[in-house]
Amino acid sequence: MMNHEPPQKPETKVSSAYILWLACLLQLHGLHRLYNGKVFTGFLWLFTLGLFGVGQVIDLVLIPNMVDEHNTKLRARLGVSEVGVPLYQAVVATSVINLKQTRSQLMMKLLKAADNRGGTLSVTQAVMDTEASFAEVETTLKEMLKTGYVAIDNHPDSGVVIYHFLELS
Repeated sequence: MMNHEPPQKPETKVSSAYILWLACLLQLHGLHRLYNGKVFTGFLWLFTLGLFGVGQVIDLVLIPNMVDEHNTKLRARLGVSEVGVPLYQAVVATSVINLKQTRSQLMMKLLKAADNRGGTLSVTQAVMDTEASFAEVETTLKEMLKTGYVAIDNHPDSGVVIYHFLELS
């Protein structure tokens, strides 16, 4: 009988990459780049002392994005979603696609709710208006924050987190 277990969720860790970055103290520059699949620049860093130290210092800021990019490539190569669910099975792939469509629908509901409330929205207001869960609303609002569609602030009196929809204000 064949075992149809999903592949393990691939991941490299930001903490491991930073530890490998510290190898520069032993004159082993670029190990963090090799760890994240950047072979050419990893060897370039190794032989040029981290681009004469400048590249090594800049990488302190770039490491989290390097790890995310590498993990995304690993997941794509293994055919798993961001949460480790295999995409090669038709039912699972369809449900992941439907999840993205649902996320888009939730974004539209959030936009309409913010428009009705003068361009600002708290998580609780969004839950009441969209009937989605707190986790779904908060995750979607954070995604919108990362893409620049909304800004975040606290209500001056209550301290509640308020999302400002920049184009609706």
